[in-house]
Amino acid sequence: MAKRNRQNTNRLIEKRIKDGRGQGKGSEYQPWLLIQDVASQGLATRIKGIKSKRVQHFMSNFELSYFYLLEWSPVIYDIREQYPLLPLEETIAIAELAGINHPIDPQTKEPIVMTTDFLLTVDQKIDTIEQARTLRQTKDLQSHRTIEKLEIERLYWQERNIDWGIVTEQEIPENLVKNLSWLHPYHDLENLYPLSENDIQKIKQTLESSMSINNIPLNYLTSECDDRLCLSAGTSLSVVRYLMANRMWIVSMNECIEPNQPLELISTQKKVTQVNSWKEREVG
Repeated sequence: MAKRNRQNTNRLIEKRIKDGRGQGKGSEYQPWLLIQDVASQGLATRIKGIKSKRVQHFMSNFELSYFYLLEWSPVIYDIREQYPLLPLEETIAIAELAGINHPIDPQTKEPIVMTTDFLLTVDQKIDTIEQARTLRQTKDLQSHRTIEKLEIERLYWQERNIDWGIVTEQEIPENLVKNLSWLHPYHDLENLYPLSENDIQKIKQTLESSMSINNIPLNYLTSECDDRLCLSAGTSLSVVRYLMANRMWIVSMNECIEPNQPLELISTQKKVTQVNSWKEREVG
């Protein structure tokens, strides 16, 4: 039975590698684990990445929240989630040398391929570097077994001279993440079809002229703009989200944006241009 389980495990690993799992960069990357591969208690999410231009897979709201921060950061160029620590024989050897039991499949009892939550490509002005980040709840760091598994990860990345670190929920700014999740779907101009850049420019100017009047809730301003320009209900609010998502309107992102409250602009860009402000260059 043990031999059969080992053969099944090896076949699964070989199939995933053959399918391209854990390989490539940017739009070509495929995560080692997809949401259908893991039981996630309904918290798993698939979302189209702005920087990667592909569907990305997250196993928890924690991972999704961190992803939004990475998308917004101007120094992050590529985000590879569920990155495999291959070859499996290497993490097994690391575990043996460290005197740690390697993670196993609870059913087959065979060693499994470990993963790091995020492998990032980071701008260093002159060049780019890679960073590995693992997400853990603070309470989980009290577990001796969790620390053991993290040590295997740390040693794996140390062998590759890649900076590895742990991110906890305490490093996730709630208001910023909430704002980014609201803006993220409206980054691309195509999501505002059939509006053109000229249409958006006109809506932008109309809104800005009305915003000179203090203490008017955002949803009132956008509804009034829809009526004035004979637009479908909600169009102007969608444009507002597009403008903020592309940093054409600068607001305090650490304060929760509420449509039923006035919106305070810090600065604006005069002309509407479709520039990917969440990513400045392609990943090679």
